[in-house]
Amino acid sequence: MDKKMILEVKNLKKHFPIKSSLLRKTVGNVKAVDDISFVVHEQETFSLVGESGCGKSTTGRSILRLLEPTSGEIFYNGENILNYSKSSFRKLRKDLQMIFQDPYSSLNPRMTVEQLLMEPLLTHNLASKAEAKQKVIDIMGKVGLTKEQIQRYPHEFSGGQRQRISIARALITNPKFIILDEAVSALDVSIQAQIINLLIELQEEFKLTYLFISHDLNVVKHVSDRVGVMYLGQMVEMTDTDSLFEKPLHPYTQSLISAIPSDDPTVKKERIILKGDVPDPSNPPSGCPFHLRCPKVKEICRMVKPAYEEVEKNHFVACHLYSKEVLKEEDLTLVN
Repeated sequence: MDKKMILEVKNLKKHFPIKSSLLRKTVGNVKAVDDISFVVHEQETFSLVGESGCGKSTTGRSILRLLEPTSGEIFYNGENILNYSKSSFRKLRKDLQMIFQDPYSSLNPRMTVEQLLMEPLLTHNLASKAEAKQKVIDIMGKVGLTKEQIQRYPHEFSGGQRQRISIARALITNPKFIILDEAVSALDVSIQAQIINLLIELQEEFKLTYLFISHDLNVVKHVSDRVGVMYLGQMVEMTDTDSLFEKPLHPYTQSLISAIPSDDPTVKKERIILKGDVPDPSNPPSGCPFHLRCPKVKEICRMVKPAYEEVEKNHFVACHLYSKEVLKEEDLTLVN
């Protein structure tokens, strides 16, 4: 039985205007997110991956309207949340939470853990003060902290403990959907593993849905049900995790996966080294956005943007190597 769709993102764009220094006129746009679409199903982990600057975090922030999208539609449980007024969306925030990369910058240093965790409950009128205090103690236990620590301030905790506090703060309103924006990338490897295992346990216990944003493909492989690969603000490939890692189709995805260190030090992996840097998102190249760095580039790639299409069952890719129209034309050329 197919799982219910909890989130649908349609043709999402987030462009940041570039202003001239003299008259402050808009002279261009940084296309941080440029027309992406995907769905997330209930209780799954959908991951967004790609190099720094590809638009992953901007996508997450746009979904929660921490950044207002330039255009597109975002449906949560079938309702377009971009049509909500600010006050209406504020009521929905208890269901939609985000955990950031740096817990220290996302936790108010002047508040104790008790105050930090009680604040969302009292803001959304989800509990009385006495009930809120008990909920704080309960959720602290769930994330591996103790009630004796609730009067401490964020600076009195280690990085891993602070991230546990951030997780507790996201969970305390009993949300349905959580965006994890590089939530483990700033932690030591041993602590990373603990936090990842904690997130998996909490997902099962609280029936949570995750949008997991990361550049670490080892972590993504471990936690994800499905993966979307982004490049220069666009989705270039999307499928289930096993298919992506066993048979990546897009040359960019192939390069990312080739860079994952082997578990066996005696096995020598062949790296696909990309030349050049990611193009400027304010002046993207014509045709395929990846053609300047692609080791399999064709002439058509320089001129025509590839369609994002389903080339195998539930496996979507934007690449002329798999375009049905291009392959058909090549077959006709060979026949002639």
